[in-house]
Amino acid sequence: MDTELVDTAARIYCEHQLTDYRLAKLRAFEALGCRPGTPLPDNAAIQAAIIDYQRLFGGEPYRQHLQAMRRTAVEAMKLLTDFSPRLVGGAVSGAVTPQHRVQLHAFADPQELVDLFLFDRGIPFVDGGRRYRDRNGRVLDIPLVQLEADQVGVDIAVFPLDGLRQAPISPLDNRPFRRLTREQVEALLSGPPA
Repeated sequence: MDTELVDTAARIYCEHQLTDYRLAKLRAFEALGCRPGTPLPDNAAIQAAIIDYQRLFGGEPYRQHLQAMRRTAVEAMKLLTDFSPRLVGGAVSGAVTPQHRVQLHAFADPQELVDLFLFDRGIPFVDGGRRYRDRNGRVLDIPLVQLEADQVGVDIAVFPLDGLRQAPISPLDNRPFRRLTREQVEALLSGPPA
């Protein structure tokens, strides 16, 4: 693996506040003038380099943003307790830029219960969708609820109840998403950032 390509992709990702690893890799590929056919590094290597870059150069703004994301996640998870919320994504790993949103997985049957819950409490939200892959390679179209909380965006993917037992596959490393409970996020908050 080309460490210069990995490091350049991480720097581009952070400096340009991207949320897409592939775009960062392609921009690094172009910036370094790599020859066609040069393999792109895997997402796990990019994520590790992003975390290292942010720890070195992100400074206090990075630490404050990551902590704000995690605090917002805890508050959203308290609100959504009935839906067994789990935190996933960059707020778990620390590989975030200011453009990142808190990513939660919630569980309900029917899935519209989350919409009704938020509507009944007067919480503004936007409906959408997100695609995930299960362990058998099937594509899952999952409803997505997006809201803003304390200037941090929150995306809530609403899985059916049985989705709690089997996490979808992360495009980062082709393994099941790492899902944290509220207690685990609170433990992250009490420790050193990232």
